[in-house]
Amino acid sequence: MRPYNWSYTQFSQFNSDDSLLLVSGVFVGPHNSSSGEIAVISMENFTLLSRVRNKPYDVFGCWLNETNLISGNLHRIGRITSCSVLWLNNAFQGIESENVNVVKRLFKIQNLNASTIRTVMVADCSRDSEEEEAKPKQTPEPAVQELPDDGGVTAEDGLQQFFDDIMEGRVRPAMTETELETKVAELFVRNRTKPPELNLLSTDSNSKTKYLIFTTGCLTYSPHQIGIKRILPHQMTTAGPVLGEERRSDEFFDSLDHVIDIHGHIIGMGLSPDHRYLYVNSRAWPRDCVISDPMQPPPIAEEIDLHVFDLKTMKEVKRALRAHRAYTPNEECFFIFLDVSRDFVASGAEDRHGYIWDRHYNICLAKLQHDNVVNSVAFSPVEQELLLTASDDTTIKVWRSPRAVRIQQARKPRPRKLLFSWLMNQKS
Repeated sequence: MRPYNWSYTQFSQFNSDDSLLLVSGVFVGPHNSSSGEIAVISMENFTLLSRVRNKPYDVFGCWLNETNLISGNLHRIGRITSCSVLWLNNAFQGIESENVNVVKRLFKIQNLNASTIRTVMVADCSRDSEEEEAKPKQTPEPAVQELPDDGGVTAEDGLQQFFDDIMEGRVRPAMTETELETKVAELFVRNRTKPPELNLLSTDSNSKTKYLIFTTGCLTYSPHQIGIKRILPHQMTTAGPVLGEERRSDEFFDSLDHVIDIHGHIIGMGLSPDHRYLYVNSRAWPRDCVISDPMQPPPIAEEIDLHVFDLKTMKEVKRALRAHRAYTPNEECFFIFLDVSRDFVASGAEDRHGYIWDRHYNICLAKLQHDNVVNSVAFSPVEQELLLTASDDTTIKVWRSPRAVRIQQARKPRPRKLLFSWLMNQKS
């Protein structure tokens, strides 16, 4: 990808039938400005089919279905407020007809306090769960966080009252420019946000439900929340109105259907094979910490917590797994990829090791040594007892479980031993 001014690749994902590969990288633009770009490559002849701009680059991008992928763009509104636009792109961006869309705006979401949307992924909740537990169904929590009641005052009236208080000096204590921008953005988002659809947390296993999952925040620029937005059937294609033409004027931003607050810096996410459970690597903030400046997030722990959330109930279901560690501060913190198989979960770490846990018993099974940071891990899709780890020591290591090694050795033919036995029998 060097001919296209890529500095490096950072993420890749096959589509569901393995015919196309999505590759996300960092693109160097004019005046050494960096942004992201997504390339789609055919697995039939390894040709480059399309390139899609992706901003910021740690949105990564992901497949929605076999032929459509999701990318991001970022528009600044103020110094610490912005708007993230998520786009649906056709992998085959041909020009056979000017009447056929190749891109379509999917969602437009307001960001507060210097936060942005990153690390998008799609959970297909119509998949059959491998771990359906025989227990009474619980009534899910409301799908969106409630805004505090302002005594019947509308957002528009509240905004006008707020400006009047400023002009007449009734706002005490005096607000900084950053605090003022945040307050105005919060009032705007109440009046300019489309309400979510009802009954989003459906437990019907036959429903064709897909959720867009991403990291976000509301207090500071470091990603500390997981946003979840349902993708409706009519949104799963680039056909139809472009650029949100179907919106009313009072639906300026889309709201999130559910928000999970991690109370720490999120550094990795992964889905179980059945897309029922979401695994999240995070580094916790101090308990009861107060964030007064969005550009100064709290210090983060060296221990990495691996949380598990059930996407049917939107609740944490197990005690966080621990063993792995990280040392970089907030401003240098980077993504550590994890992977989940039927029975195991694996993660990299900054302590020069990869780790494997048993998903069902929460036991750390293995600590896999490298000479530098382990950035990424991946289970074989056909053999869960084979794992790859990739490290800053410039190596990719292949690991097998002792059981898999014994099985592999038992399958190997031993012609020399058999020939020797045959000769001894002939002599006797």
